[in-house]
Amino acid sequence: MKQTLFRLSLGLAAVALVAACGGGGGESTAPPAAAPAAAPAPVAAAPAGSGSITGLVSYSGEDTDAAIDMNADPVCADLHEAGTESETIVASDGNLANVFVYVKEGVSGSYPPPAEPLVLDQQGCAYHPHVTGLQTGQTLVIRNSDPTLHNVHAMPTKNPEFNQGQPFQNMELQKTFDQAEIMIRFKCDVHPWMSAYMGVVAHPFFAVTGADGSFTIEGLPAGDYVVESWHESLGAKTQAVTVGDGAVAVAFDYDA
Repeated sequence: MKQTLFRLSLGLAAVALVAACGGGGGESTAPPAAAPAAAPAPVAAAPAGSGSITGLVSYSGEDTDAAIDMNADPVCADLHEAGTESETIVASDGNLANVFVYVKEGVSGSYPPPAEPLVLDQQGCAYHPHVTGLQTGQTLVIRNSDPTLHNVHAMPTKNPEFNQGQPFQNMELQKTFDQAEIMIRFKCDVHPWMSAYMGVVAHPFFAVTGADGSFTIEGLPAGDYVVESWHESLGAKTQAVTVGDGAVAVAFDYDA
């Protein structure tokens, strides 16, 4: 009788042990997986405003750009049989092109980068556009449209530097910049006359002057701002401006 009770107790213990270990059911004994952490809520974009800044950048000197000698690369020379000039100072009728103008101070809130990439093209052995801007986090597509070797050498101080060759026509590479920076110079080590400048801003409130020296920055909320103009050889100038509904005009004057 005692032996029977002992065997019965042993059997019950074995059943309990198997049940505790999940035996017979094929079920895992691992603790249930923790629920995945909730993704951080996206930062809401700051509301668009109804104010704008329009302006004109004037220049009292003359267009002093010189002809570029491209004979070092016959492909480049053949693309410009009539010759071409540098774009350091492009002035017409007292107005200055290729000036980067942006809101330097006063912007608050978050502005997600646009989904559309910015394209910097190497075409005719020159960078197009010569001066431009993009937002932090926005995709930059750098393209070689020429049937010759270029290399893209970006020389930032706050963002990582890179130097990448593009030996074949229609090659592209993509980059982003995480830090705001005024300005980043691009050059081609193969063709020393090639250069471009890019402003990286954490918001969309920037513009580049056209051939007539004009610019417009739209969508600003009402408030007080500091606006800066930047030119590659003539330097930077700033102005304080108060924006409400509608447009407010500013002017930047550069001497020769």
